[in-house]
Amino acid sequence: MKKIILLITILTITAYYGMGQSSKEITSQNQSWFSINTLSRLSNRWGVMADFHLVRRNNFISDPRFYFARLGVNYWLKDNISLSLAYGRMWVAPTMEGWRTYAKENRVHEQFQFISKPGKLTVVQRLRNEQRWQQKMVNDEPSGKLRFTDRVRYLASVNIPLFKNKNLPSLALADELMLQFGKEVVYNTFDQNRMFIGVKQRISSDLSFDIGYMRVLQQKYSGYQYDLYHTFRLYFYYTPDLRKYIHQQHGHTGDE
Repeated sequence: MKKIILLITILTITAYYGMGQSSKEITSQNQSWFSINTLSRLSNRWGVMADFHLVRRNNFISDPRFYFARLGVNYWLKDNISLSLAYGRMWVAPTMEGWRTYAKENRVHEQFQFISKPGKLTVVQRLRNEQRWQQKMVNDEPSGKLRFTDRVRYLASVNIPLFKNKNLPSLALADELMLQFGKEVVYNTFDQNRMFIGVKQRISSDLSFDIGYMRVLQQKYSGYQYDLYHTFRLYFYYTPDLRKYIHQQHGHTGDE
């Protein structure tokens, strides 16, 4: 647990180091982030994932920021170790005054995830590599050109029970650092840091949600300009285990 806390602290300090320097321009904004995240286990090895995200900005709900949908497959090496491959599509709302056209982004990710349970805690560590093709906009229209970047993300999260009763809320802490690479990434190899604190609530064995505050720091292409988002976050998680049902209906899946 001490190592995990130390790691989260290092990520956070690294992300925010130098923010107080006068050469930095930081714009603070409020936003809200809602999502539905699903992971359905179909066999001992295979499953499917799907999620949808809606983010709004300016006083939390007044203006859209982006919509994001993703679909992929999950492969379990062990019950606590998994790999995933997924495709996502993002629609990014314009920030220029008077513009109305959404920029599109296509994204593919490869992911490794490890879950451990030291004592009563649940620790999730996730390493994700994303390839992103972002549409370039000129005068509120697609330019026909794409910006390609490769982004590496590392997430460390801890779930801390506050009560003996599993149906009561637990404390959720997380920090995610994102670095990006590519020929067009000149001044902003650091892309984002997302730090979250909130509570997680179990609704049933398959359904839960977390709610709380997420601080998002994002560096712009200029290198000296940053957006700091104070975010209200509400994530729902639906994780049904369909192995027993599929086995009863169709017999062995063949991958045991």
